[in-house]
Amino acid sequence: MAKKKTWLEKLNEKKYPKIKRIEFDFADIPAGSNMFIATPKLIDQYIKEIRFGKRKDTKTLRKDLALEHNADYTCPVTTGIFLRIVAEANYEKWQQGKALEEITPFWRVIEPNSALAKKLTFGQDFLLKQIDKENE
Repeated sequence: MAKKKTWLEKLNEKKYPKIKRIEFDFADIPAGSNMFIATPKLIDQYIKEIRFGKRKDTKTLRKDLALEHNADYTCPVTTGIFLRIVAEANYEKWQQGKALEEITPFWRVIEPNSALAKKLTFGQDFLLKQIDKENE
């Protein structure tokens, strides 16, 4: 039986972004659109560029990534999965002793009351605490 990967291992997996032509309506993406499928590393890098005290929602993240990669949309499903990987992996780094300034500030994108926040292994309190610190 294979050993379960850590969140950090999932973040650092060799994955490549791709653009896929959608043949049928999918989530908020109409048929015939070019859909960008990011990677956990791309989402991690995007979040690192959000300045202290600023926040962006996942809709903006998806729109920005699609524009940057010449696509019409970014996949909402993989974006959610990869965003969780980014959050969990960076929380692992923090638990291992990295300073908050050394980890990706995922709380700048994840809404504390979102379905994603409720799935996080460390709960919503960490998100709320970090958001409050940046709003002081």
